[in-house]
Amino acid sequence: MQAQANLLDFDARQLAAWFAERGEKPFRARQVMRWVHREGCDDFDRMTDVAKSLRARLHDEACVRAPDVLRDSLSADGTRKWLLDVGAGNAVETVFIPETGRGTLCVSSQAGCALDCAFCSTGKQGFNRNLSAAEIIGQLWLANRLLGAAHDPVPAEDGEPGNGRVISNVVMMGMGEPLANFDNVVTALRLMLDDNAYGLSRRRVTVSTSGIVPAIDRLRDECPVALAVSLHAPDDALRDRLVPINQKYPLRELMAACSRYLDRAPRDFVTFEYVMLDGVNDSDACARRLVALVRDVPCKFNLIPFNPFPGSEFARSAPERIRRFASILIDAGIVTTTRKTRGEDVDAACGQLAGQVQDRSRRTIRIAHQEESRT
Repeated sequence: MQAQANLLDFDARQLAAWFAERGEKPFRARQVMRWVHREGCDDFDRMTDVAKSLRARLHDEACVRAPDVLRDSLSADGTRKWLLDVGAGNAVETVFIPETGRGTLCVSSQAGCALDCAFCSTGKQGFNRNLSAAEIIGQLWLANRLLGAAHDPVPAEDGEPGNGRVISNVVMMGMGEPLANFDNVVTALRLMLDDNAYGLSRRRVTVSTSGIVPAIDRLRDECPVALAVSLHAPDDALRDRLVPINQKYPLRELMAACSRYLDRAPRDFVTFEYVMLDGVNDSDACARRLVALVRDVPCKFNLIPFNPFPGSEFARSAPERIRRFASILIDAGIVTTTRKTRGEDVDAACGQLAGQVQDRSRRTIRIAHQEESRT
């Protein structure tokens, strides 16, 4: 028996092609897309404006299947984290952050991460595989269903029409490096932006990358959304240590890619994310070098107090140190904010997402051997 197609795997063009192969007209694909994504429907019998004969065929040949929820955690501050089963002993985490005037969903793109950034819990557990488009967009599909009437829809802001949903913003900042799973991530992004699906504006969808330069250029050409770059250091020597991908794509190349991206970006700036590590990258001298580094790139900085996790070698910068660092950037004319730590009590804060990964990269074994050799 032929495997059923998961309709969450298809963007509008792909779904229309799938229907065309079965002799169906394009409007049928749009009808079904609206039911699946706007209404969160996984029961073809409920798709009342779809012909009965087509509904029967969909029962046989298709399904709508998001990852199963293994654990649902609610923080004292209202942040909600789901642990989702993606098969073969792997699980990823998705986080919803409610705020005044917005509801943000933080979405994962990989089971684990191969980039091994020094301050990130996800990278320390190794890497198994890329998530499928269905597993990526399924996080948004599922969160909309689970949140339901628990929150009021977010109103329109910035002159943009509201979409009547609880989740107004999506950030690809969960587990994994989104641009290392380019094709599946872009399929999911196109669904987020599609008016027949989630109808989010490009300004409300953000991809965060550690700096894979060719993929930044490709995203600019194929699906430009808001861009955030995990910077974390003002020079190559330190960034090579903290963000190892810098050894392949150093800062000069990364800054040039950011400038090129702005030609087509929905916002007129790039957001640089900068985790504040006590005594590592938080000095006044580091701040001044950052000012020099980004002088030709319209940007804003989001300073992130480090969120500890078991086995981490780092500590969080003191609040006064973070304020001093921010003031140097602000005095240089750079818009700078400090991210409020959310969901820390359920390990849902930035850098804490760990999930559950069967490591195919063997990193956990290698790290264990390294630790043994030091004892």
